[in-house]
Amino acid sequence: MTHENRLAREKSPYLLQHKNNPVDWWPWCEEAFETARRENRPVFLSIGYSTCHWCHVMEKESFEDEAVAALMNDTFVSIKVDREERPDLDNLYMTVCHLMTGQGGWPLTVLLTPEKKPFFAGTYIPKETRYGRAGMLDLVPKVNLMWQAQRAELDKSAEHVTAHLQAFMTGQMAREAEGEIGEAEMEKAYASLAERFDNHWGGFGEAPKFPTPHILLFLLRMWARHGKADGLAMVEKTLIAMRAGGMFDHVGFGFHRYSTDREWLVPHFEKMLYDQALLSLVYTEAYQITGNPAFRGTVKEVLTYVLRDMRSDTGGFYSAEDADSEGEEGKFYVFTTAEVEEILGPENAAVVQKAYGMTAEGNFLEEATGNRTGANILHLPKGLDDVAAELGIDEKYLAETLLHARQQLFAARNQRGRPLLDDKILTDWNGLMIAALARAGRALDQPDYTHAAEAAANFILHEMRDEDGRLLHRYREGEAGLSAHAEDYAFFLWGLVELYEATFDSTWLEAAAALAGDFLDRFRDAERGGFYFTASDAEQLLARSKEGQDAAIPSANSVAMLVFTKLARLLGVPDYEGYAEEVARAFYPDASQHPAGYTFMLCAVDLARGKSMEIVIAGEERDETWQAMRRAVDSRYLPGAVALATRPGLEKIAPWTAPLTPKDGRTTAYVCEERACKSPVTDTAALESLLKGSAS
Repeated sequence: MTHENRLAREKSPYLLQHKNNPVDWWPWCEEAFETARRENRPVFLSIGYSTCHWCHVMEKESFEDEAVAALMNDTFVSIKVDREERPDLDNLYMTVCHLMTGQGGWPLTVLLTPEKKPFFAGTYIPKETRYGRAGMLDLVPKVNLMWQAQRAELDKSAEHVTAHLQAFMTGQMAREAEGEIGEAEMEKAYASLAERFDNHWGGFGEAPKFPTPHILLFLLRMWARHGKADGLAMVEKTLIAMRAGGMFDHVGFGFHRYSTDREWLVPHFEKMLYDQALLSLVYTEAYQITGNPAFRGTVKEVLTYVLRDMRSDTGGFYSAEDADSEGEEGKFYVFTTAEVEEILGPENAAVVQKAYGMTAEGNFLEEATGNRTGANILHLPKGLDDVAAELGIDEKYLAETLLHARQQLFAARNQRGRPLLDDKILTDWNGLMIAALARAGRALDQPDYTHAAEAAANFILHEMRDEDGRLLHRYREGEAGLSAHAEDYAFFLWGLVELYEATFDSTWLEAAAALAGDFLDRFRDAERGGFYFTASDAEQLLARSKEGQDAAIPSANSVAMLVFTKLARLLGVPDYEGYAEEVARAFYPDASQHPAGYTFMLCAVDLARGKSMEIVIAGEERDETWQAMRRAVDSRYLPGAVALATRPGLEKIAPWTAPLTPKDGRTTAYVCEERACKSPVTDTAALESLLKGSAS
């Protein structure tokens, strides 16, 4: 019978991956720490996630090894945590790792006293010591010896680290704000990004290169705000390069996590839901600005992937797909020239190999040796016009050939062993996907995207709340659980606001207003402004953090600032604008020093301080003018605007709209700009004129 540890009873796919380890794992629970206290053992805390490549490496190398497991079981109470289920724990102990080592990443390894206080932190630890990195076989006995012989010193170290952690987090929050994030920070961030921009390949900095969509969203707003053509050019170059590179899955669509090189060629192959959401949002906005059909096409490709492979029967969206399959990173995604010839035949294979930069020796290197494997990451090194010219064929024929070939390669690839699907549904990441789908549905006139956003929002509202109506964080296998964090509230609120503007169904605004009240009651720092990561009634950890800096995804505070600014204008509630301003003041000390780390917060600042606009369409939805006005609003890039329509019920949630009625029985658009209202207009051309003037 296969051995199972306590993780077999968990819901997390990451924890379940470790259920057969010989390590006597516990999930994070008070009983584990009680056991550590009773047996006088230190705690081995390991934090990772299901699609983390080096987490897999450490598991296979150490946690599946009987010798390592025996040492761990004799020494520690070992706890496994899924960082996506418990971002509060990950946030806390990753801060510890940064403070102790100056570095961070996953797998995160932290040694704790039974009082949850850290005395050692690191990331990946090999089985055996090499290259100066202590291995598990040496480290564990050393820790055991120190715990028995030098316990007082370890306790003193843990107390010191904990005090430093608490002082750091308290200091971050308590620093007196001497101003409010504004124009100066936006200009400074723009200059910093322009300096770091890779003029040859797009993106920012050297390798590895991350997509960081909120940087691109900020640059688009600087283009709209100040006419910075270079900002738009940086975004366009980056979006084109990412779509052409190996970062994009040219066979099945969707973006991989990041590129290991400057050229966007060799990705880390995992696919995250939040990347699909935020990148589709950037491509949508870029399409609205430029009208480039390639950007529209990329949005549709990404959302094709999401709706095909990442959507559950419930309507919610799964979290991620792994980088590894059959024990190798990228194996599912790469092709040899021989494989392509077998699938397509020699004539079409030659076209595909030329277009996608394939060679017999391959461009994908074996990880351990660096040798070429013959496998190719498909990418587009040249434009299709150049490829057609080199092959001496018509460009339309080339496009049709590649379309048919992609379908054949996709079918053949699906016969392979797929990467692991992390099928847990997270409220925060679903909030981002709802926002992206709703915006794309509007901008691209694709109702199916809006319907998918509605289904996901309904799922969360009905299945991912507790008996008191409070949001829960995770759903899997028919069960919702885990207390929600600030990101769950902020991101889902963003999704609800975008969904209202996509549907004009006031149900979504009512839900947003109710959840906003709970968010304010339980997460707001009433003394200093901003929102804590955890709720006031959540598990009490060593410190309560309040994050403002934007990382792989925007921070909860950045999104909250955007959401409350939008809600203030949609609902006519000035207090909401005040909460948004509190965020801008709370994070001013750090943002003024490092504004390029706060680019989504700067997007919110742009909304709050830029050219504001409220657009209300009054009339019957079936009317042609109403439809034309709707398209005029949806098709434009209007980052400072909020849009409403006077359907029955809106006046209850947004009383300020009650007097806005059709003029002389005709569909009427009311436009207010910079808190001053224009004359109502009853024809689409007049509305377009107002919008055009406001967008400039």
